Amino acid sequence: MIHLPRRPRRNRRTAAIREMIQETTLSVSNLIFPMFVLEGTGLKSEVKSMPGIYRFSLDTLLEEIKEVTDLGIKAICLFPNYSEDKKDKHASESHREGTLYLTALATIKDKFPDLTLMTDVAMDPYSSDGHDGYVENGEIINDISLEILGRMAVAQAKAGADILGPSDMMDGRIGYMRGLLDAEGYSNVSIMAYTAKYASAYYGPFRDALDSAPRFGDKKTYQMNPANAREALVEAQLDFDEGADFLMVKPALAYLDIIKALHDNFDIPIAAYNVSGEYAMIKAASQNGWIDGERAMLENLMSIRRAGARAILTYFAKEVAQVMNG
Repeated sequence: MIHLPRRPRRNRRTAAIREMIQETTLSVSNLIFPMFVLEGTGLKSEVKSMPGIYRFSLDTLLEEIKEVTDLGIKAICLFPNYSEDKKDKHASESHREGTLYLTALATIKDKFPDLTLMTDVAMDPYSSDGHDGYVENGEIINDISLEILGRMAVAQAKAGADILGPSDMMDGRIGYMRGLLDAEGYSNVSIMAYTAKYASAYYGPFRDALDSAPRFGDKKTYQMNPANAREALVEAQLDFDEGADFLMVKPALAYLDIIKALHDNFDIPIAAYNVSGEYAMIKAASQNGWIDGERAMLENLMSIRRAGARAILTYFAKEVAQVMNG
């Protein structure tokens, strides 16, 4: 026998040894389940480009939340689907008292007080222009957008949100929101900043789910260039200094290096969004018999955790919980 002083395979010899020395773990408590609410009653509409993911009216959403919490999921992120007649340039519906989204947040928090409730802070679901900020003469106006986003953030906090998720990528929005929240008595509401949100090709199915594609142009003047890594550190430092409680990278799989960079440089929790396109690719390949969908799902989520993400927003959350519950 050849003498080798070190044989790494010895530590892979049995399942018990492999589990004993496993460096990274994945649990349901790491996951945040994105969910969609729409107007109406008795509705459960599948998103065609996201098999297994549905838009719910509030009544059926509450039934689904009961099911996912029974599986051990402890956090959801809610997104609204509004009809075109509710949208305008100022995203007025986003902070109107009694609107669908704010009513849904308050109802969920009342019925599921222990569920961590995360929100989306951006104009696109409510904007007739389909952009994340205020549009004037074809340009996204940063500082006017902040005023609208600030009103939205306070309204969501008032409705019972635990974590606000500013996904707009406007400059200075974390500090602006933190100041408003503190002034209004919501200093305990957390902010998960979409710190490095890239202008990605992986968002298509999500825009199908919300009917929120931009009505003109693209989002490249505010979302980041996929070619840039160091810029993410600049954005992260700003969000950190302005009071963010989490720093998020979106998408996840094509940006594992960015997740690791933020994890290595900032001592607050790093989150990642395993986005709709990443979900849809695995589902499509699995349905065609090209890959083992369950194994690919778990491998991808483990890679996101290994890169340094503590929390992962993923459409796989319910499926992962079902697998882990046996």
